Amino acid sequence: MRFEPSLLDQIRARLPISQVVGRRVTFDKRKSQPARGDFWACCPFHKEKTSSFHCDDRRGIYHCFGCGATGDHFKFLTETEGLTFPEAVERLAEEAGVTLPKPDPRDREREAVRVDLAGASELAAKFFEQKLRSPEGKPARDYMLKRGILEKTSIEFRFGYAPDERDALKRHLIQNGVTEETGVAAGLLIKPEDGRPSYDRFRGRLMIPIHDERGRVVAFGGRTLDPEGQPKYLNSPETPLFHKGTMLFNVHRAREAAHKSGTIIVTEGYMDAISVYQAGIRNVTAALGTAFTEDNIARLWR
Repeated sequence: MRFEPSLLDQIRARLPISQVVGRRVTFDKRKSQPARGDFWACCPFHKEKTSSFHCDDRRGIYHCFGCGATGDHFKFLTETEGLTFPEAVERLAEEAGVTLPKPDPRDREREAVRVDLAGASELAAKFFEQKLRSPEGKPARDYMLKRGILEKTSIEFRFGYAPDERDALKRHLIQNGVTEETGVAAGLLIKPEDGRPSYDRFRGRLMIPIHDERGRVVAFGGRTLDPEGQPKYLNSPETPLFHKGTMLFNVHRAREAAHKSGTIIVTEGYMDAISVYQAGIRNVTAALGTAFTEDNIARLWR
């Protein structure tokens, strides 16, 4: 989406750059002059002991006299948090109270579909979480204990349990206003071609939500708890929200740590990534399919 310069200027005018930068640095009270919109701090882009990083509210820019880093509100977010430019604009527009232009009708229709699918996926995630902590979730909890997954990790990654029933999730979705059609489109239900009733895609599995870069639940990975069960891992199918060849597991958590360190670790599976993350290494992701694609690599670079 293209943003008009006047819109960006409006955001800059309503939001002092010191407010944006101030979340990442501690301003030097001796050198700074807030009344003049003049702020100094140690640079967030390189290590230093003296305050050579200048933030100017009047001009809406920052500049480091040590390393040369320069930019505005939007560049600061893209450089410090790894956001894309549109993501930075959206976040700062909301903070500044600036309304972004509406997309064309076709974009609105596609977004409405994505919102419905995301809502169904979030409802499913909460259902699986609740089932994990119920008596019937004991096999999944035992497996987590066996794999060394700590409770705080299971909560952060929103582990869940899919009951070993034909339509437990389907009933829950319908009771909460999600249509069968939406459940199928979200990859949560399977509709047989022979006319039989739809049924839950995931049954008797430890459930791990897959998030997009914005942190929304868009798909699931399910690990069978049956020693003879196949496949061992079952992912959601391709949907308007979920594209295995371009998405990465845990990217919404890893992006800031990866951006800061300049490195990122890619594991074979999401259980591997979770174990590495639990060990304190935050810049870790995992591929979501059997192949690691060029699109995956392009996303990592971005």
